[in-house]
Amino acid sequence: MSLLQSEHDSLPESGLEKSMSLVAAALSDPSRVTILCALMDGRAWTATELSAAASVAASTTSGHLARLLSSGLIICLSQGRHRYYSLAGHHIAGLLENLMGVSTHSRALPPPRTPEHLRYARTCYDHLAGELAVNIYAFMLQEKWLEPDGSSLASVGKTQFHDLGAVLHPEARRKACCSCLDWSERRFHLGGDAGHALLTCFLQHAWLLRVPGYREVTVTKEGAKAMHRLFGISQP
Repeated sequence: MSLLQSEHDSLPESGLEKSMSLVAAALSDPSRVTILCALMDGRAWTATELSAAASVAASTTSGHLARLLSSGLIICLSQGRHRYYSLAGHHIAGLLENLMGVSTHSRALPPPRTPEHLRYARTCYDHLAGELAVNIYAFMLQEKWLEPDGSSLASVGKTQFHDLGAVLHPEARRKACCSCLDWSERRFHLGGDAGHALLTCFLQHAWLLRVPGYREVTVTKEGAKAMHRLFGISQP
C-alpha cells in the first residue's frame, strides 16, 4: 500500500496564514464537511462510498476529495487499482470534534436531531466518544487510573489496562494519553494511544459492535454487564 502525499505537505512555513485560509475554505462546503464526518469513524472509504454518504454525484465527489487532499485534511491510500480515503490523522479528527463543539455554541440551534443511541456511544476517529466515553473517563479520574491532569495513565491505570487486555504502545508517536473534549456531552473523554487501546479492547471482547458505515457503536448485552462491572455504568 502506498501513500499519496497532499500538496499541503509542501507548503512553506512562511505561508502559514495562506495555509490556514486553505483549510478554512476546504471546510466551508457542507458536502465536504459531510465527507469528513463520515471519515471520523477512523476507517478508509472509497470515493463511491463517500459519494453516497454526501449524496452528491461521483464527479462532484472527485472535486471535493481533491480539495480536501490539497488542504491536508485527508490522505489517499492506493492499494492495487483501488484508492481509499481517510483523515490525515487523529489531529484532524480532534480539529473536527472541536469544531462540532464550537458550532453548537455559536448560535441558537434547534433541538438536536442526533439519535440518542449515537449520542450515547460513537467513535471519535480511533477512540470512543459520547456519554458512555465521558462516564468512563470520569470513573478513571475518580479511581485514579489517570494522573490528575489526564495527561497519562497512573500505575494503577496501567495495571487495569493490562488486566483488561487493552494493549498500550510505549513507543507510539502520538500522545500516550490525553483528554478529548466531547462535542455532544461538553465533557472530556479519553483520547490518545490509551483511548485507542481501550476502544480496540472493547471491540475485541465484543462488548461494543460497530454499525457498518457509521460512527455509531452499539453496546452488546455482555458489554452492558462489563460496563457496569468495570466502571459502574448502567446503560440507559
